[in-house]
Amino acid sequence: MKRVSIKPQWTIRFPDGKTLPPRLLDLLAQVQASGSLSAACTRSGTSYRHAWDLIRQGEALFGAGLLQMERGRGSQLTALGEKLVRADQRIQARLAPGLESLASELESEMEAVLQTEPVLLRVRASHGFAIEILFDLLSAHGIAFERKYVGSLEAPAALRDGSCDVAGFHIPIGTMEVPALRHYRRWMDPGRHVIVDMATRHQGLMVPAGNPLKIYDLQDLLRPDVRFINRQRNSGTRFLLEGLMAEARVDSNRINGFEQGEVTHAAVAAYIASGLADAGFGLETPARRFKLDFIPLATERYFLMCDASALEQPVMQQVLAIVGGSTFRAAVDALPGYDARHAGRVQRLPDAFSTLTADAETY
Repeated sequence: MKRVSIKPQWTIRFPDGKTLPPRLLDLLAQVQASGSLSAACTRSGTSYRHAWDLIRQGEALFGAGLLQMERGRGSQLTALGEKLVRADQRIQARLAPGLESLASELESEMEAVLQTEPVLLRVRASHGFAIEILFDLLSAHGIAFERKYVGSLEAPAALRDGSCDVAGFHIPIGTMEVPALRHYRRWMDPGRHVIVDMATRHQGLMVPAGNPLKIYDLQDLLRPDVRFINRQRNSGTRFLLEGLMAEARVDSNRINGFEQGEVTHAAVAAYIASGLADAGFGLETPARRFKLDFIPLATERYFLMCDASALEQPVMQQVLAIVGGSTFRAAVDALPGYDARHAGRVQRLPDAFSTLTADAETY
């Protein structure tokens, strides 16, 4: 199946009509990651001379420095250079899942016109890092699929309505399991659906490195000096947070920034790393990637849900083999806060969630 790739690209236009060289942002990001202009050149395939030309062009346009070099200490970005890299990271984190979904839709539309390879698997899933790995492996195995990242409620709703074959979403482990199952119950049919475990993962508070404001629990978010960044409404992560706050008797109306939401975990982490917020709630993986501190508050299961009858289809047999395979497990286990020990396990809903019954009135 032909693959469409859509990547966000941005630049800055100056009063004289000149624009920031597109490759400069990539170069600065490589310097930040490696701590060395020479290493950044090697990573990006740029000559040292050309790299310096890009740096000088950018500094001339801004009238300010972007890079500091000290003998024996490598290269460091200035405050301006750091701000540019953080802005690029926020753009990528916020837009990438939506662009991936759009690319998948375009792939399916082209295949329908060309009639070369039909889509074998339609997936609607809450965005996460394990599901990203699964999609990469599906592509590597040549499996024709269509993906769309949606809110956690939309995924099981799409499965029930027949607009997808597999739904990916997450349910907390512990005291929040019952409220979550009540939340999703209308879309979950114990007599029809089964789940395929992918991973457990940690959710918690993300704070800047060193935790300068000493934020350790949800009560600390009530302090007037703390700026919070939330997930968007209808996301499973926001539902989890609101449930934890209800248990802790924390009033969201008193939290500065509670109604301001980002659409991905990575976007929340990037927002904090940019200095625009002091705390957020989300997964450990992006917190570590953006060099933030992380305080775990909950563990949840991320899984695929499908009709039991679909398990006999060849494409689902391939999915089960991939999710239960060593390559997938190793990649997921390498993610901070993820555990793939049960990946590939298939369970009926009542076996997976002991509190779930076929009696909808219970919920």
